[in-house]
Amino acid sequence: MTEAAATKPKVAAQGSAPWRGRRKVADPKSKAHPIRFTPGQLEELNAKARTAGMSIGALVRTVVLGSPGPRAVRRPPIEKAELARLLGELGKVGSNVNQLARAFNRREVTPSLVELIGIKVEIVAMRTALMQALGREP
Repeated sequence: MTEAAATKPKVAAQGSAPWRGRRKVADPKSKAHPIRFTPGQLEELNAKARTAGMSIGALVRTVVLGSPGPRAVRRPPIEKAELARLLGELGKVGSNVNQLARAFNRREVTPSLVELIGIKVEIVAMRTALMQALGREP
């Protein structure tokens, strides 16, 4: 071993810094138990987990033990097609707002009250649809 290698600073063990890695829990999951499913059963299990917004493991722990565990993250089921449509609509609204701001700053013609009310109605409709797609009350 060379002298340079001997004086090389040692790297701290992974997880030694409190901000690195996963959050520590009092009772970590250290044991695994494999379960076999038919392809149809696994597809059904995946669908139920997606609907519940959980991983398969969290769903199984919830059903069997009554709790998904300390690290399980519940995600609301999301309709991707609806969210993609809403994202496109939001882009259109952003463009329109930019055009309104530009016209106002140039002291050009500003929109009438009827046009502004129409814009507001469209934004409220998009917000309601987005909240529904996220599974929340509008």
